[in-house]
Amino acid sequence: MKKLIIINGPNLNLLGKREPNIYGSLSFIEFLEEVKRKYTDIEIDYFQSNIEGEIIDKLHEVGFNFDGIILNAAAYTHTSVGIGDAVKAIETPVVEVHISNTFNREEFRHQSFISPNAKGVILGFGLQSYELAIQSFN
Repeated sequence: MKKLIIINGPNLNLLGKREPNIYGSLSFIEFLEEVKRKYTDIEIDYFQSNIEGEIIDKLHEVGFNFDGIILNAAAYTHTSVGIGDAVKAIETPVVEVHISNTFNREEFRHQSFISPNAKGVILGFGLQSYELAIQSFN
């Protein structure tokens, strides 16, 4: 059985409440429950933090013994050299995910410190971006 983890960054704990016109009205936990029911042949873990160092620590913890990491570092995508370096330092492949099309938003969101070291990038498909990332590991 494949073992994947979804790691979400800052403010994604507010999905379903935060800017529903951009992010939708479904909470991430509700979405995750649906995904786990759909992909019963994959073990899917989940971690969310608003703290950069905790995200780096989690990448270090799982980056050598999982089959894949789905990372939505949210705003840290555009600011964190540390998270980008952590992705580069680990062996587990990482797919960078974003709910919105970051290239359709503010200019500063066009830069990613994660993309250069990611297996791939999926963005702009709402919560389905996560499901596309899961499929990329099959």
